[in-house]
Amino acid sequence: MTLSSRTACIFGGTGFIGRQIVRELARQGVRIKVASRVPERAYDLRPSGTVGQIVPFACDYKDEGSVRAAVQGCDFVVNCIGILFEKGKSNRFDKIHTELPARIAGACADEKVDRFVHISALGADESQSKYAKSKLAGEQAVLEAFPKATILRPSVVFGPDDNFFNMFAKLAVIAPALPLIGGGQTKFQPVYVGDVADAVMAALTRAAIGDQNPQGKIYELGGPDILSFKEIYETLFEQTARRRALISLPWGLAKFQGAVMNAFMPTPLLTADQVVSLKTDNVVAEGALTLADLGVESTALSTILPTYLARFKPGGRFHGKKAA
Repeated sequence: MTLSSRTACIFGGTGFIGRQIVRELARQGVRIKVASRVPERAYDLRPSGTVGQIVPFACDYKDEGSVRAAVQGCDFVVNCIGILFEKGKSNRFDKIHTELPARIAGACADEKVDRFVHISALGADESQSKYAKSKLAGEQAVLEAFPKATILRPSVVFGPDDNFFNMFAKLAVIAPALPLIGGGQTKFQPVYVGDVADAVMAALTRAAIGDQNPQGKIYELGGPDILSFKEIYETLFEQTARRRALISLPWGLAKFQGAVMNAFMPTPLLTADQVVSLKTDNVVAEGALTLADLGVESTALSTILPTYLARFKPGGRFHGKKAA
């Protein structure tokens, strides 16, 4: 498929996953609209393409006409918008994860968009958290409005700008101990952000024939490593050369602390709903379609983590090296 003649609209293109998708599309020659409530946040993405290839596009997510204007004339649309916690009246899970995807999918159907990829979350059909339930409702709303949409459910996504390993690494610098919520037994299957972008590209470009047709299908994205929360900490300590004590935190106390943080911190480290999420393993289900079904080889943590966590070592990247 020749992509230089194609146009894509990326919702959430200024976020961690969205930026990687924009860069990959740009490398393939696709013209890109980055739909954002604050288009200035996309200005630094423009050098990722040729002059005029990447265009920030002001979009009011609550306005159906504005959303439709964003997707108008596009062959591809990708929705990466998501929030990890609720704040105020507008940043609610149902509005961001359910109502907005439905609005985008409806606009895609009306504007005869060729391919629509929606980024959901692994465990959306299993977890009892409000976050997961809103993600599942969003998937259902998307497929109802645009049955040929491809749904991608990534596990925890890692990469140089992630908000997972980086956050815990920063905590390890200043905190003498880190919490093991519920004993730290929850399992995760972290997936590299570059692999998620490759999965999006496959979903947008694979032929719409035979078993490899990605349209109307749900894929669960996880990497080759499955680790418990405790094992994630151990991996973090190894990569940052900062070992910290681990304190087991009962579910009830963790939920209370999460509620307090969500009420008083602008960006809470933990919420009560996230504690509920941790009661369900975040791994690819047996029999699910995966990265491999999209022709993407998953990337191990050991390949990527050293490239960006070394800066958290005592002495930074020069940790352990003797002066000449």
